[in-house]
Amino acid sequence: MLPLQSRHTFALPVMARDIIEISKAEQLTEVDFNIPFMILGEGSNTVFLNDYSGLVISMRNKGIEKTQDDEFIYLNVAAGENWHELVCSTLADGILGLENLALIPGSVGATPVQNIGAYGVEVKQLIEYVKGYNINQKRFYTLSNEQCEFSYRESIFKGQLKQKFVITEVGFKFKKSWRAELSYGPLKKILLTGNNKEDAKKIFHQVVAIREEKLPDPKKIPNAGSFFKNPIILEPKLQKIIKEYPKIPHYPVGLNSQNIKAFKLAAGWLIEQANFKGFRIAGIEVNPKQALVLLNHGNSTGEDITNMILSIQQTIKDKFSVDLEHEVRIIDTDGECKITLNHSCFKG
Repeated sequence: MLPLQSRHTFALPVMARDIIEISKAEQLTEVDFNIPFMILGEGSNTVFLNDYSGLVISMRNKGIEKTQDDEFIYLNVAAGENWHELVCSTLADGILGLENLALIPGSVGATPVQNIGAYGVEVKQLIEYVKGYNINQKRFYTLSNEQCEFSYRESIFKGQLKQKFVITEVGFKFKKSWRAELSYGPLKKILLTGNNKEDAKKIFHQVVAIREEKLPDPKKIPNAGSFFKNPIILEPKLQKIIKEYPKIPHYPVGLNSQNIKAFKLAAGWLIEQANFKGFRIAGIEVNPKQALVLLNHGNSTGEDITNMILSIQQTIKDKFSVDLEHEVRIIDTDGECKITLNHSCFKG
């Protein structure tokens, strides 16, 4: 057994049966995928509840290739590159578009899986393709943006290709005719100068400041960032909630298959209204500054984090009739699972 505590930012003291690091994509052809396994980047969106009985495959390949034409700049980025370092390097190089996604922890290869997003931007807007290794077919190939089936915090890599496809590279496409995205509340106050690079830097620094205020550095206080997804509900349910909570933040996200308006709620607001800020179970605490974040102060177990998740889910269900789903990947002894009010942990 090998230690995993330093490989996931929530830092519960757990072990794995074995760990291998992939520095070159070709190494994947030599991996025995017949045994239980999981793919891990920097572990910033993953919590191991218990000792993992399988193989952890850590993607550590590096490399960035740049090309361009009259309208676009293209980057091909290895999965093992650090995401925030990529954001910083593109901005320094005058490649604009990632500034709203600054300071999101994790690796580049993890970004398409979760379709990361923040402050009005989702990474799907900038991804042109994803390259990887199909485990069943034993071959490398490329998926277009459309083939990735991106949606809110979802992708084909969490669905049809889960445990079947290992992302090795991500292709990004940036418009040279950049436009600032300032739709998120605190960013609306930014005064643009007309100098695109300077304006992008303003957004970058504002986003970093917001995130540093709300999200503690996992190297100082172990955490996994935003723990729950912002729930999406339909208009009839929203109108019922508004009657009792008229100030509830809600954002339109389009129509469902029956042409009923759908709205996204702020999970952090719901948790805060339920008075969870500062609430603790053993060493697990709801961040007093941002209720969407759970902190690990140590001396805690997978059972403690499970009880915290269930306590929050049950209270939000009782108070708002809304189901909360954890955004963070939960790994139990036999693999990834989901924690819901109906199942304390089941294979997802």
